[in-house]
Amino acid sequence: MFVFIFHKGFLILTVSRYSLLHDWLCDFFKCSSINLTALTGDAGFRKYYRFEHQGQTYIAVDATPEMSNNLAFVTLQKAFEKKNLMVPDILSVDLSKGFFCLSDFGDVLFSDILSPDNMEQEYKKAIAELPKIADITLDDSYELPEYDGDFVRVELHIFIEWLLAKHLNIMLTTQESSALQQCFDVLVKNIEAQPKVTMHRDYHCRNLMVLAQGANKQCNDTCQLGIIDFQDAVNGPITYDIVSLLRDCYVKWPKQSVDNLFQYYRELMTSQDRYSDVSEQEWRRWFDLTGIQRHVKASGIFARLYHRDGKSGYLKDIPLTLSYIVDICQQYPELKALQDIVSNKVIPAITLLEAE
Repeated sequence: MFVFIFHKGFLILTVSRYSLLHDWLCDFFKCSSINLTALTGDAGFRKYYRFEHQGQTYIAVDATPEMSNNLAFVTLQKAFEKKNLMVPDILSVDLSKGFFCLSDFGDVLFSDILSPDNMEQEYKKAIAELPKIADITLDDSYELPEYDGDFVRVELHIFIEWLLAKHLNIMLTTQESSALQQCFDVLVKNIEAQPKVTMHRDYHCRNLMVLAQGANKQCNDTCQLGIIDFQDAVNGPITYDIVSLLRDCYVKWPKQSVDNLFQYYRELMTSQDRYSDVSEQEWRRWFDLTGIQRHVKASGIFARLYHRDGKSGYLKDIPLTLSYIVDICQQYPELKALQDIVSNKVIPAITLLEAE
């Protein structure tokens, strides 16, 4: 496959990345041709393909080096494996090209097997992996980015830039902007107050794969969950991954079930006399406010994916993220300004836009 480009009046013939990836795989497998089937669902710049060779399926990844954190993927894959976490095997990699050949975890997402009747039982299996992730340490060859106040402020600004201004054409008054920034300061302080651990950063039902009994969409006691999309891991707050899982941007579970599972997580993390000086109320505040921060950011990212990257599929997930913000802010008076902006301006604008 070739791409034709005109530059300064001249016709330039370039080989596409698809063709380069195909040839790279053929060279690795010593074959003449491979049929790559494109896969969908990733919110980043990476492209995924499934292919078969000699009766075995594999995943090919095209991750342009300039736009993908490929060294992090390789480093973290090894670190996750050392903790006996199930992550895809890297069969071959070319960091300079941004090409990977990975083992295939199949098509059954964790979300596919969940129901109101089994969710607490199944979620405990996913939660049981979080202490292992939190305890991951890396050698001096790679340092995890710090999920600190500056990092969080950049993420929160995505809400203002892409959801309010770009997507909804909402311009806040000077007073509203000041009040919103005060709310953001509360969220930043909450992140900074927590113990820091290795966090996946996007640990939710679509980034977990069912690796056993997949054909029947069931997960028995011997079932293993495969973890994907871990290359953006950071050193960050202890409640971030659990709130990503339990207050998922794509599915909402009953409050009592979420409370039960958060308690299960807290008991796991406080075992072996760790974090024993943290009260239950402090854990809850950490959890709630971290969730608000994540949902503010996510709603902005979903709008950015549409306007910048041409991915409209995430627009339908914005209302759920906004509902979380309103529900939880009601419990914290210091976040009333954020609640009011979302309730009185953002949600009506979203509703009006959806009706057009």
